[in-house]
Amino acid sequence: MASSLASRMGLNSLRRKQAKTFNVRIVTMDAEMEFNCEVKWKGKDLFNLVCRTLGLRETWFFGLQYDVKDAVAWLKMDKKVLDHDVPRQEPITLNFLAKFYPENAEEELVQDITLHLFFLQVKKKILEEEIYCPPEASVLLASYAVQAKYGDYDHNVHHPGFLAQEELLPKRVVHLYQMTAKMWEERITACYAEHRGRTRDEAETEYLKIAQDLEMYGVNYFFIRNKKGTDLLLGVDALGLHIYDPENKLTPKISFPWNEIRNISYSDKEFAIKPLDKKTDVFKFNSSKLRVNKLILQLCIGNHDLFMRRRRVDSLEVQQMKAQAREEKARKQMERQRLVREKHLREEAERARDELERRLIQLQDEAQMANDALLRSEETADLLAEKAQIAEEEAKLLAQKAAEAEQEMQRIKVTAIRSEEEKRLMEQKMLEAEMLALKMAEESERRAKEADQLKQDLQEARESERRAKNKLLEITSKSAYTPANSSANALPPDVPSFNFSTENLSFDFKDTDMKRLSMEIEKEKVEYIEKSKHLQEQLNELKTEIESLKLRERETPLDILHNENTEKGTSKQSNFKKLTLQSTKTRVAFFEEL
Repeated sequence: MASSLASRMGLNSLRRKQAKTFNVRIVTMDAEMEFNCEVKWKGKDLFNLVCRTLGLRETWFFGLQYDVKDAVAWLKMDKKVLDHDVPRQEPITLNFLAKFYPENAEEELVQDITLHLFFLQVKKKILEEEIYCPPEASVLLASYAVQAKYGDYDHNVHHPGFLAQEELLPKRVVHLYQMTAKMWEERITACYAEHRGRTRDEAETEYLKIAQDLEMYGVNYFFIRNKKGTDLLLGVDALGLHIYDPENKLTPKISFPWNEIRNISYSDKEFAIKPLDKKTDVFKFNSSKLRVNKLILQLCIGNHDLFMRRRRVDSLEVQQMKAQAREEKARKQMERQRLVREKHLREEAERARDELERRLIQLQDEAQMANDALLRSEETADLLAEKAQIAEEEAKLLAQKAAEAEQEMQRIKVTAIRSEEEKRLMEQKMLEAEMLALKMAEESERRAKEADQLKQDLQEARESERRAKNKLLEITSKSAYTPANSSANALPPDVPSFNFSTENLSFDFKDTDMKRLSMEIEKEKVEYIEKSKHLQEQLNELKTEIESLKLRERETPLDILHNENTEKGTSKQSNFKKLTLQSTKTRVAFFEEL
């Protein structure tokens, strides 16, 4: 009985202990994490835990977002997590996202993790068309995204079709042109090849530098109405508040920089903006829901604080982070310079090895040709020797026949005296024998001359054979010693069968190295400016090339508005400057009359 009671008490204690915690799933742009949280935790407790887990120190840009009905909301730092309208089903899912955007990503984003999270979020918004991006800029951004993922372009590795499974362009852009996936890949790859040498961080920085000039970058839009009941769009971003026509999210009608706004407040659905100019009246507008007003106020306060913070001296924490980032960047730069030098030495060594191999093959070919010539000379000498022997035997045979003819003539002379007729016949036969002997002598002399000529040819063939053997011996000697000596000094230590001194690869971090590095950095800056100009020219060429393939009937309203702005020469920055030239009072009056 007692043991049963103790068991029930232990179970109840366990249930009470379990009830003091809840599970949360945090979804970042490239990962998911789960945490076991205490019921009493506030938003900042969970947020700080996530930031520590990610190693993120630039926390002021980010927040924890959740879905509520048909809108989104952000976790408040000073409010308990479970006091928010978060889903009660565990694990509670929250999205870790950038809540506020920098004015200049290159200058403000210090940590690599901050840069990477912004890159992924902005890329996602562009691909999902939450941020409008013109076609030519989409191709350029895609090429930087490929550089960030794959590193330097290598035609031996990145074969046609390697981007087939990648989502790089907004569907709107793909649908707008009569172009195949292969044609898009060729144009993206052409730009991608120009980014050689950029690290992932540099490619992501270039991506954000282009993206931050897009009209809808970093803008949160809300439907509002002014006093006259006109439907308008309110845009909140890092620069200030902007008023848009609901049909045109690209070009605001009115803008109010944060430094012109003194106070922001709301009451129920009515929102009040108090300008810094005391002569200007408070202007008001209405939103659709109270929840929307709360969100607008959060974004306004956060963006205003960051706007003012950028214009003050950096805090010690930020200064420390920037100093560490500069040191890390310098270290990476020096490491990259070292790797580039090693790569160049390796490439030179490989070129030298290839040249030696080519020379060795050439010498082998020459040796083979000399050997073939030697064989042909030997065959010719043998043939000439055989002909000379035949000629000599023929000469001996002719001499023998001449001797036999002489004997026949002597015999005829002896028998000639027997009769006159016989004498006459003998004289005739003698004459014939003499003529035959003369012919035989001439033939023997000719054959003897021919035999002498063949002997002379044989002697020349043997001389030619001797020279061919000497040349072959010389070639064999060169191929045995010269290439080995040359290759010993040309190749790096990790190339098989070659020796290479690595003394010239070592270096110390001295003042001379830092001065040289500074000169190299300055040189890279100049080269980068030239590359940027070339890339802009290439981008204009790309726009010209694909313009003929555009299907005008598929243009969206935003495409048409962007084209009109381009024709007028209107950009995000120029339009903002133009709108803020008027006095605050004039702009407020214009807003109320819309």
